[in-house]
Amino acid sequence: MSAANDPASRFARAEAARTHPLTTAFAAAQRFDLDPFQIAGCHALEAGRSVLVAAPTGAGKTIVGEFAIHLAMQEPGEKAFYTTPMKALSNQKFRELQDVYGESEVGLLTGDTNINGGARIVVMTTEVLRNMLYADSPALRGLRYVVMDEVHYLADRFRGAVWEEVIIHLPPAVRLVSLSATVSNAEEFGDWLDTVRGDTEVIVSETRPVPLEQHVLVRGDLLPLFDDRAGIATAQVNQELMRIRSVKGANFDNNRRVQEFRSSGGYEAQRRRPNKGGRRPVRSANVQRIERIDRPQVVELLGRANLLPAIFFIFSRAGCDGAVQQVRRAGVRLTSREERDEVRQIVDERTRTIPDEDLAVLGFWEWRDNLERGVAAHHAGLLPAFKEIVEELFQRKLVKVVFATETLALGINMPARTVVLEKLEKFNGEARVAITAGEYTQLTGRAGRRGIDVEGHAVIQWTEGLDPQAVAALASRRTYPLNSSFRPTYNMAVNLIDQFGRPRAREILESSFAQFQADRAVVGLARQVKDAEESLAGYEKAMACDRGDFAEYAALRRELSDVEKLNRADRTAPAKIRQQRQNQIQSLRRALQRHPCHTCPDRESHARWGERYGKLRRQADKLRQQIDTRTGTVARVFDRVVEVLAALEYVTPDIDGGLRLTPAGAIMKRIYGERDLLVAESLRTGIWTSLDAPSLAALACCLVYEPRRDEGGDRALPRGAFRTALSDTQQLWAVLDDLERDHRLPGSEPVAAGLAQAMHSWARGAALDRVLAEADLAAGDFVRWTKQTIDLLDQLSIVADPPVATTARQALDAVRRGIVAYSAV
Repeated sequence: MSAANDPASRFARAEAARTHPLTTAFAAAQRFDLDPFQIAGCHALEAGRSVLVAAPTGAGKTIVGEFAIHLAMQEPGEKAFYTTPMKALSNQKFRELQDVYGESEVGLLTGDTNINGGARIVVMTTEVLRNMLYADSPALRGLRYVVMDEVHYLADRFRGAVWEEVIIHLPPAVRLVSLSATVSNAEEFGDWLDTVRGDTEVIVSETRPVPLEQHVLVRGDLLPLFDDRAGIATAQVNQELMRIRSVKGANFDNNRRVQEFRSSGGYEAQRRRPNKGGRRPVRSANVQRIERIDRPQVVELLGRANLLPAIFFIFSRAGCDGAVQQVRRAGVRLTSREERDEVRQIVDERTRTIPDEDLAVLGFWEWRDNLERGVAAHHAGLLPAFKEIVEELFQRKLVKVVFATETLALGINMPARTVVLEKLEKFNGEARVAITAGEYTQLTGRAGRRGIDVEGHAVIQWTEGLDPQAVAALASRRTYPLNSSFRPTYNMAVNLIDQFGRPRAREILESSFAQFQADRAVVGLARQVKDAEESLAGYEKAMACDRGDFAEYAALRRELSDVEKLNRADRTAPAKIRQQRQNQIQSLRRALQRHPCHTCPDRESHARWGERYGKLRRQADKLRQQIDTRTGTVARVFDRVVEVLAALEYVTPDIDGGLRLTPAGAIMKRIYGERDLLVAESLRTGIWTSLDAPSLAALACCLVYEPRRDEGGDRALPRGAFRTALSDTQQLWAVLDDLERDHRLPGSEPVAAGLAQAMHSWARGAALDRVLAEADLAAGDFVRWTKQTIDLLDQLSIVADPPVATTARQALDAVRRGIVAYSAV
């Protein structure tokens, strides 16, 4: 009798079905048997608790979120929101849920897309939910569950605060389903969730549903990273890899070298290379120099080994595009005639609304031909519609190889059989840095398709200087810490003051994960202080003197010693200063000699304990200082933000001694984004009233655009009223920046006008090729900045007074056209 069918197992299943009937029915309807962690998450929800599920990429943690939606749909009038950090992920989840519940039951809200927003199931970006909470939206009525996918995004320094705002402000009756990558401090995060949300169960799984095999590609061979014979527990690095590294630069005997050379292309490949200086084809060489093989060869090798489809992670857009061209030039074709026909049919259907002249600008024909070959790039520079098509074709197994930047690893459901990492370092904007263990886990987590693959494969290409031990350390560490990036903003401050008043607002901010983590650190510091105080009490007893207060005497000795040291060290001080110090030394010596403890026969014994006491007292005082600086850190920043708001009269004292919003503060409530204060002040001072629609679109773009680090030189600017408004806005930014720094706030980056001319041209109806040339940007980047411009214009159309509100609506219509308006959803 199998273990699964023994009496104990049958009884356990029957008991689970009795106590958790909804989970049992839901699990029976799934394509796969649910894993223990998925069942545990569903049980917690069925019992009425919130849940945090931390599991590896591809483990299937979204099943728990889908069960929460299933529960909401069992009760008439109940709703469920599914939040994601990215519009692409929202779009994908929207389509998946439509397939399950039908179009009428599922909505989508992503800032620039509003489809069926009143539905019982709504997929949205996290910012949309935050805004709904502050506006007390009627859509929140009946909300029972909120799923926060990729909740570890709260560590993101630009957007992370939004996750904490949502978690803190959701109504108490809402059950929260937090889905996270495997983080090392899941229990700490779960403790915070339990503190602010109530009964929360933490479920952590380290197990991948599809095991991951790790390889290093050397000399055209896939060598295992770990020695299987050593057993999983020891995870010993393959000794063959260590030998390869140890013979760097060594000479090999001819037979060995010939064998290696054949595996990387052989004599034929060598004959195709110039033979300078009459050197022999087989040469004594650094092993790394002959091991790396071209991408087309790697693709063909993976194909022969039945390891496709594959994602190659390349940490640059140009590298991704260049890789596709390499494979194309090599004549690689990975699809059958039937698959090519299907690819063309899907691509043409998805792009039929884009004009031919725009398709030509976007390099459509060659891009489609590459897709028909089964090869594609995926990065932020691609038009969003093109990225969505690549994702769909890859999921349908029609595209076999994707060369992608690391953004593909973030949430989108695009698993492969194999993930290839060409390098283990990337450019972070300033220097080339090694990828972290968390990044390695996130990237290789795409390998292995549940229900299709028995195992996934991670392939690291050998490069000069590769250390197999370092790779093994990356592969063995499965976790990274989740740290809060929460900080109060002006918009947050006015919303909190308006809803709760200042004292309660401070309390709410002190309940943030940022403060929770700071307080956890304080607990450790406080323990050190407590230990120090116990030791100090012992020192006090040891130095007790029946003649007087020896602690006071010891303090005089320390002060005298410190002044004497300073005087000896600083011999270049002016004569007046040195004389003052001499006088101080004489005064301290007299005070010592007059002190009753000075004549004690045990004075030096007491003094030794006094020295220890003084040193430990200084350490304890330092620890207390650290505690003071950490406790209430978030609330202190909030106080500084409120001081700026008060100085600018966005808030004013009320008759009860609290604060209330002024009319300007009421407008600030509905302005979201990094530039909330600058936007509000610009509206209040009226410096944008003379702008027409293209100029307002250009100016809004200046407020959201972040220039590239390598962006240099002055760009052309739109003429007329725009230049005056831009100059006034930049001057206003400088005044606000000074005010923020005066209040010990970090300030903000200057307004960047690098995209203004291109946005102005686009709003005036210019052709795509001209606008992309003016922008000097890839189509995907231009669309991304344009959509952020649309978000701001949309806010202006709601909160501004005429004529700016009217102009903003006109600008919205002018900008939302062509490739910007296109959406595959």
